Amino acid sequence: MRRVGLRRCSLILAALALVAVGCTDEDAASPATTVATTAPATDGSGWTPPECSVDQPAPVATTAVDGAPDDLVMTSFDDTPIRVHWFPQPDATADQPAPTVLMGPGWGLAGDTEAEAIGILGSVDIASLRTAGYNVLTWDPRGFGQSGGVATVNDAEHEGRDVQRLLDWVAEQPVAELDGPADPAVGMVGGSYGGGIQLVTAAIDCRVDAIVPIIAWHSLGTSLYKADTVKIGWAGTLADLPTGAVTDPHIESAYRDGTDTGVLSAEDEAWFLSRGPGDMVEQIEVPTLIVQGTVDTLFTLDEALTNLAILEANGVPSAMVWFCGGHGVCLTDPGVPERVAEASIAWLDRWVQRDESIDTGPRIDLIVQTGDRYTSEAFPEPVSSVDATGSGTLELAADGGSGPAKLPAGAAGLVDGIAVPITPAAADRSVDVPVAFGSDTLVIGAPQLELTYTGTTPDGDRPTRVFAQLVDDATGLVLDNQITPIAVELDGREHTVEVPLEVVSHLGAAGSSVTLQLVATTVAYAEPRLGGTVDFSGITVRLPVVDGLTLAERAAG
Repeated sequence: MRRVGLRRCSLILAALALVAVGCTDEDAASPATTVATTAPATDGSGWTPPECSVDQPAPVATTAVDGAPDDLVMTSFDDTPIRVHWFPQPDATADQPAPTVLMGPGWGLAGDTEAEAIGILGSVDIASLRTAGYNVLTWDPRGFGQSGGVATVNDAEHEGRDVQRLLDWVAEQPVAELDGPADPAVGMVGGSYGGGIQLVTAAIDCRVDAIVPIIAWHSLGTSLYKADTVKIGWAGTLADLPTGAVTDPHIESAYRDGTDTGVLSAEDEAWFLSRGPGDMVEQIEVPTLIVQGTVDTLFTLDEALTNLAILEANGVPSAMVWFCGGHGVCLTDPGVPERVAEASIAWLDRWVQRDESIDTGPRIDLIVQTGDRYTSEAFPEPVSSVDATGSGTLELAADGGSGPAKLPAGAAGLVDGIAVPITPAAADRSVDVPVAFGSDTLVIGAPQLELTYTGTTPDGDRPTRVFAQLVDDATGLVLDNQITPIAVELDGREHTVEVPLEVVSHLGAAGSSVTLQLVATTVAYAEPRLGGTVDFSGITVRLPVVDGLTLAERAAG
């Protein structure tokens, strides 16, 4: 383990908001005694909540914190001290208890203690949750803040079991509403790291009634290591932690190797892939509202769509909201960001309080660069595509690549200081393929790219890659700030590769156009092997066109 020095202001980290043990706790309860079973009851929606058998946990040991009346130190399953922050609903009593919401923080952060603060990155806040009738519990994840232990990136066997002990503690509180003995009525919210822990916890503990993971991920492989290429821009930021943070050595070694070679060691890659949620999403059985940012360059829209598809296939009540934000800078019209918090609380009211009168809105609520929202009851499948072809030769040089972006004059946000330097922008050195829109066209989904190419480059240890992005010709902005790494074989022979690009959400107005750019470098990913050229004899890009969505009325902000 390592204790990381302060390389950047901790305020920056506030902007990041980053194996099943079942519903029992074998270390905490010996012997385990089943004390309650939440019987399935068909809900008015036609959905049947899963059965939840709860083993009697051992009492949770806590100690008070001098000078911090809202704080306790909880002894977790392995004796690790976890700092807990408890904000009961002001009107809750033992006779009229309130349901509880657990709100996890972002990577590197302590749990929120600002009872009147406004949420960031699309998150809800303590004040709005208490006003809505909930007790709120926040905590410092192990390795961060005032908690002990080592941060292991939301590992189910460590951070996941910590949250299980938090649930045990909530069930002991007189003002906490219960679904049954040792089974609190509880939902979870939180962004980034606080979103990932929701997916892990819901997979291993049936007591969680509903979750709202915000700007979370499916796999650290597809999000941080797409096409076996280190997302070095964000990796550097995530490696810079406040003084006192304690993280697993794999985090430092992965960042070092990514910087030095552009790739991870097999050991580090396996470690990150084991962190979840990944396949654990298959185990989630509780209603899930997924909130994702269109311009999120750390955990892209594809991560959310992968999780949604799994939940849908398993018949789990689920919905998705997109907003212009997340781990990224919104350079277009953000619309009305407050709708994220409103949708989150409505979801909790519907599924934690089980209020069937609550309208949670359309299942799919998307936003495009104009700030307009489009809704439907199912994620739209492409009905056609807008295609373009081209060719050209790309020099594999370090200069003239994609990014960094420039922040418009007068614009400033909490995330901008870290996001802008690692945000893609139109390149000066690129192979370009223009794509024109003959009519108003809604492009939502992953564009498909086919390349036929021949290339050479000097020998070296770094991977051979090119990168693809789409640029709005009217604004000069990269669509949703997204760029995709593409593995190429530069051995002098002809090759063909077909890849999906990152998911975009774009309204192409009649007469407008975008340009596909193939570039050699980008601020978002580690530098690949340079020198030589790539001759693209055939380039075909297909933008997915959707239809049948409803243009939502734009509420006043």
